Amino acid sequence: QVQLVEFGGGLVQPGGSLRLSCAASGVSGSIFRMGWYRQAPGKQRDLVATITFRGSTNYADSVKGRFTISRDNAKNTVYLQMDGLKPEDTAVYYCNAANLVTTINYWGQGTQVTVSS
Repeated sequence: QVQLVEFGGGLVQPGGSLRLSCAASGVSGSIFRMGWYRQAPGKQRDLVATITFRGSTNYADSVKGRFTISRDNAKNTVYLQMDGLKPEDTAVYYCNAANLVTTINYWGQGTQVTVSS
């Protein structure tokens, strides 16, 4: 059974940094691609970044150069380091595990990130 739990959201001033963590269970092995998505009020859930088991990454254009996704396969944990935060980064951030064989997606409960002065 896949379970994802996010940590690290909060309130930060523009230009600040936050690090999100996602503790995952049931996602060991190379068939899972991990990622972060976000959803602002009244908007759809959008991709932020993904990372494969071997470390290949993909980023939304809006966060390239500011956000860094990483994973520790031994700890089954995925991180999102967010630097240079902007008010438009305000959203609920969701951890995602995508089974590349079954195409089933699993989601965490989400963590709020608010960028405001």
